[in-house]
Amino acid sequence: MRRIRGDGPPLLLFHPSPNSSRGLVPLLQGLRAAGSRADMFALDTLGNGDSAPPVPDVPDIGYFADAVRRTMDVLGLERADLYGSHTGARIACELAATCPDRVGRVVFQGISDFDSATRARRLEAYAPAIDPDDYGRQFIWAFNFVRDQSLHAPYFLRDPEHRLTNRAVPDAQALHMAALDVLKNIDSYHKPYRAAFAYPTADRIGLVTAPSLFVRLPSLPSHIALAAPQLAATMADARVVDTADEAVAIHAFLAEAA
Repeated sequence: MRRIRGDGPPLLLFHPSPNSSRGLVPLLQGLRAAGSRADMFALDTLGNGDSAPPVPDVPDIGYFADAVRRTMDVLGLERADLYGSHTGARIACELAATCPDRVGRVVFQGISDFDSATRARRLEAYAPAIDPDDYGRQFIWAFNFVRDQSLHAPYFLRDPEHRLTNRAVPDAQALHMAALDVLKNIDSYHKPYRAAFAYPTADRIGLVTAPSLFVRLPSLPSHIALAAPQLAATMADARVVDTADEAVAIHAFLAEAA
């Protein structure tokens, strides 16, 4: 967990797979620079970063959301705003759906749903279980895994139709750190991923009553960008914002509650 202390309402942030809260540090710093006084907690999802691996072999998003609820209890947080990106957005969705009294406002980034065929394909091919071997092939695999996610969406469909043209490949240092995040949890990195792919987003997000914001960044794959207004339309109080400055948009939305 990474934290920036503040005297404002608590904000819990959940990272995308397969990374860790390390990747949220620029957003934490950006929020503070934008004027946020929130007490910010960036959590490592179970099985990622420095968190323990999930206990079940096949945990669902409800399992990860309940882990966040229990973390809130330990931290003494009765209520918090939520931010989630990709896998983290699904965790935020489920927590807001099941514990509405514990949630103030919710920010979603990178959330979408899948039809049955796409869901099955992603569960099959996207996040394979990897075992270390005597030749260290997991090191090469991890580097290519995180790099290729900046080239195609999904990364394993390497054809022109799935080529990403709206983002740059991260630099060598960023790729190194991302690969280390995967290698640190090589035996569990796939569990949050698979829970995210199996999550019925469209069925669950309509249960979220908290005021919600969908942030659409220029680098989002087109299918995720298109999903935002469709999902928002099923909710009680949700809107979509297009922005290149995520921190400013999030701070403005959360500040409305004041």
